[in-house]
Amino acid sequence: MRINNITVHNFRILHNSTLDFRDPICLLLGRNNTGKTSFMVLVEKFLRNGSFNFDDFSVQLRDKLLAFDEKTDENELSIRMIFDVAYTEEDNLSNLSEFFIDLSPECNEVHLLFECAINKKRMLKGLSSKGTMSSDKFIQKHISEYLEKSVYTFGDVADLRTENRYRLIKKDFKQIDKLIDFEIIHAKRSVSSSEEKNGTKVLSSIATSYFNQHNKSAPDQFQEINDVIEEMDDRLDGKYATFFAPFLKNAKDFLNMGELKVVSSLKAREIVSDSSEVVYGDPAEQLPEYLNGLGHMNILYLLLNIEAKKKLFMENDKDIKLFFIEEPEAHTHPQLQYIFAEKIGSLLSGIHNMQTVISTHSPHIVSNHPFEHIRYMARIQESNGVNIKIKNFHQELSKKYAGQKKEFAFIKQYLTIESAELFFADKAIFIEGVSEGILIKYFMKRYDDEMIAREKSRQKTAPSIPTSYVPLNVQNITIIQAGANAKAFQHLIDFLGIPTLILTDIDTIHPAKPIRGTTTYSSCPVSAPDACNTSNATIKYYLAAPDFGTPLFSDWFKEMLGHKRACISPSIAVQYQYEECDYYPRSFEDAFINVNLDSLIKFIGDLDGLKQREVLESATITTNIYELTGKIIDKKSSFASSLLYIALTTDGFDWNTPKYITEGLKWIQSANCR
Repeated sequence: MRINNITVHNFRILHNSTLDFRDPICLLLGRNNTGKTSFMVLVEKFLRNGSFNFDDFSVQLRDKLLAFDEKTDENELSIRMIFDVAYTEEDNLSNLSEFFIDLSPECNEVHLLFECAINKKRMLKGLSSKGTMSSDKFIQKHISEYLEKSVYTFGDVADLRTENRYRLIKKDFKQIDKLIDFEIIHAKRSVSSSEEKNGTKVLSSIATSYFNQHNKSAPDQFQEINDVIEEMDDRLDGKYATFFAPFLKNAKDFLNMGELKVVSSLKAREIVSDSSEVVYGDPAEQLPEYLNGLGHMNILYLLLNIEAKKKLFMENDKDIKLFFIEEPEAHTHPQLQYIFAEKIGSLLSGIHNMQTVISTHSPHIVSNHPFEHIRYMARIQESNGVNIKIKNFHQELSKKYAGQKKEFAFIKQYLTIESAELFFADKAIFIEGVSEGILIKYFMKRYDDEMIAREKSRQKTAPSIPTSYVPLNVQNITIIQAGANAKAFQHLIDFLGIPTLILTDIDTIHPAKPIRGTTTYSSCPVSAPDACNTSNATIKYYLAAPDFGTPLFSDWFKEMLGHKRACISPSIAVQYQYEECDYYPRSFEDAFINVNLDSLIKFIGDLDGLKQREVLESATITTNIYELTGKIIDKKSSFASSLLYIALTTDGFDWNTPKYITEGLKWIQSANCR
């Protein structure tokens, strides 16, 4: 027995969202403000008797809520959560059978509706007696007093329409409590530093709770500990008798009472709570828990909490077990996040029918999980406002890549720690080589500085016009070095719905000498009269090149050189070299040398990764840049690193940015997410 889907209606940003819950672990991902926390909170509110207020209703309902009157259909304004529960003949159906509607042998699913709705009669009465307070303010402030939670079982989605509500069968939440067990570990955990907590033993408290829980349910396992405590009890009785004898004799004589004694009443739970603590370090140098780092504290807290929750699940042994963990990476360094991702599966194993949701912002955790577990929360602009779609990553992408198996295999292998950041990015920049990787952030800062200076200059003449420029360095942009394989990412980019800039090289080629009767092609300057193609698969893919050798290809090639071809994806901009300073570069290196030749000669003594330095020293404005680049560049990474070093250590100096990079940064800066 398990929950196949959880559907949410009208709760905060989750106007109409469905989580595919078929896998034992669901990794809930998405950019900030996509409803990960809201999803968990809603489940907790319904299953843990939480309350609702005006801010819990989706924006799409606000106007109707504020206009509430006799004509309002209150059913359309309810917050809903639907569980689609699947079962088999092997399951114990004694609790689930309370929710059966369809008794046919073919039926293997039950639908549960959790609803928070307005009591219309009471709400109208409240509005009629609100006094001088405006209706809007009254509703915003007092609507929680008129909200009622209910749970129903139903046959199909048609039953949810107002005219069919008579088909809904109301149930008691006590029946839900018998069926579903729910536990959650929130992101806002009580783990903190010694300075914040002044030495509070948070981990020790959890350890105490864990001990007491197990001791209560299985005392035989703790008999040795309990025997030690009983022995301590007896010994303390004797010590107390000797120590308190004078006081007790005087008290007895004064009060004229019978025999008085002070006896020990040790209890295991009290002993563990008050007289134990978690320490760390070597035996000779043990330190208390509050001096440990927050990362280790958090992981230890999680592990102890998970073990305690597992024990509760096993003790209760309900048919459906839901376990939510919110942001396990909090305060935790990457290595521990890796370890958590590796171990969580085995840690949660052994509990029948347990379904786990883990929300995270950590690429370290994502990259170490099967892609089948990933659920991506994406903001979708709909006709009535923004909604959140919860996408099944593997399921949806496997369909998109159905005809591109190699590309899909590459994506799954490539989504390592670096590229897994795409799941949390607002925008992305794909670069081709190591040189661009070293310098791209410098170019971004240079672009920001120039644009901010322009904005300040404009404001002097037009101060009434507000600044609209949003610097690249404050935008959530992930940079990926994809090399020549950027074409493999199209479906992933479209799936994520994030604007993506691809910076690549034009890589023109021309016919070379035939080998065994077959024409071969080699690199050549863009201006070469026989340049007829590009070896760049990314450009040909995204700009939809016809087959080489066909009549259409020649026209395509000319249009590509002139930047007159549109990208096949609206989310993606492909930028490659432009003609500038009377030269059309072929690659990043010669594009950079072309616009920085004088400065390169000036700083030649500080440049690394060069060969034939004398060729650069003697270069002039008339030098063939294509040939120059081939003669002087030896190690691209060393060359780029020295360029960055010069820029960062030379006051008042900046390298010029090649035009195609500037145009690309202009596009990504102003691009909007879907």
